[in-house]
Amino acid sequence: MTVSCYTLLIRYTYGKEHKQGGIMEIYSIKDEKFRRYGKVWSGFDCTRLIREMEHTPLPEDVIYVPSMEELEVLPEAGEFARRIYGGLPIQIGYCNGSNHRLNALEYHRNSEINIAVTNMVLLLGWLPDVTDAFTYDTSRVEAFFVPAGTVVEMYGTTLHYAPCNDGEEGFKCIVILPKGTNTEIDFALPKSGEDALMTAKNKWLIAHEEAGIRGAFNGLLGVNIEV
Repeated sequence: MTVSCYTLLIRYTYGKEHKQGGIMEIYSIKDEKFRRYGKVWSGFDCTRLIREMEHTPLPEDVIYVPSMEELEVLPEAGEFARRIYGGLPIQIGYCNGSNHRLNALEYHRNSEINIAVTNMVLLLGWLPDVTDAFTYDTSRVEAFFVPAGTVVEMYGTTLHYAPCNDGEEGFKCIVILPKGTNTEIDFALPKSGEDALMTAKNKWLIAHEEAGIRGAFNGLLGVNIEV
């Protein structure tokens, strides 16, 4: 196996009912392994977007805001809409906080853009590995280090959730998605099959039982990875 020179090693733990620990590799976002999950973009000037994030909170838990007007009115918003989403309406929000655990994996029917305001770690999986019963083995998850200032596209086939800290100081991440994604569902759905995974508009979520996410489908099997 060829590994980028940027590859790091971290410890991960197995949860309260396990006493054994292990080693997990964190790859550079530029490593060849990331190609199945998405793309690293260049050519975007994110200076003003990142500067605007100075006014956003950094809580001890995790906060997600789907849409923030102060980000969406910047000229860069139009460039992301045109170049990545082909002119479709988009929303720009953020995910900030402190997190060390996998807890869940979600996916959308489209790519998601993350702009790392701080260094952070992404724990990612691949949608085709989800079983017909909508379970997923967490041993398949791979970790990627994203340095501050990086623009990352995650494909619609990429399972992802809140970023993890690189260290103890928390993370800040700008999140760009098609308009309306991750907002409240205002239509009826059967509670069966893939429909049972939908927790918001354009959001299908598979949770780990240890995370205790209310109303979520607990289909992650194995370790609730802790970075």
